[in-house]
Amino acid sequence: MASPLPSEDPENDSDDVYSGCGSGIYNPSANHAMNLNNSKYLSHQLLLAHRLLLAHWLLLASAILLAGCTGLQAPRMESLSNYQLEAKATLPATQTKRNLVLAVSLPRARPGFDTQRMVYVRQPHELDYFATHQWVDTPSHMLAPLLTQALEQSAGFQSVVQSPGTVAADVRLDTELVRLQQDFGTQPSRVNLTLRAQLIDVRSKRVLAAKQFDETENAPVDNAYGGVIAANRALQRILEQLAEFCINESARP
Repeated sequence: MASPLPSEDPENDSDDVYSGCGSGIYNPSANHAMNLNNSKYLSHQLLLAHRLLLAHWLLLASAILLAGCTGLQAPRMESLSNYQLEAKATLPATQTKRNLVLAVSLPRARPGFDTQRMVYVRQPHELDYFATHQWVDTPSHMLAPLLTQALEQSAGFQSVVQSPGTVAADVRLDTELVRLQQDFGTQPSRVNLTLRAQLIDVRSKRVLAAKQFDETENAPVDNAYGGVIAANRALQRILEQLAEFCINESARP
């Protein structure tokens, strides 16, 4: 008996192709549904894994924060210490009194010293600054009233005023802070204070005299506060020398 001929209808031929599973008949709709279910399953598994990982990190972060609150303390910030230049000259009233008005200009400062930061050195040519210790104002600003006070105390002038001002002056004192530093290259440490002064005739705009005052004072203790004590002691001597300088040099014709 002859074998039946295959159908000439392509649609019928496709139904006879084996897929290798189930009944052996390929069904595109069923295969698509199965793939969709597999994708949904994988997405669900990935979402669960993501949620478990997130929960793990949240628990770990909570444990770290709890340990920080209960066992660890935040580092304490060191407080900033502020110091003054407040030296006072111990001058007896001079027997020589000039019938002059002396104006005291606001002192200037060399680069590196025009700051509230306290300067120290360990080796030549290198300036360092204390991190938690500073002056209440720049040293040059603190010098102005101290210079005026010392010159008034000397009683060597008709009056002493600060410049600029409204009072006409006969002579003017200009000063510059050359250095104010604590040197830790020696033992004990010491403070170097240098002040340059010029006495000027206001009317003729002529320099009557110029001088540089240089004082060194050992610090009683090798720290910033020891440097403050030494700086005030050195400044006291300079104020006394400066007052004498102004009285003597202002008499020049």
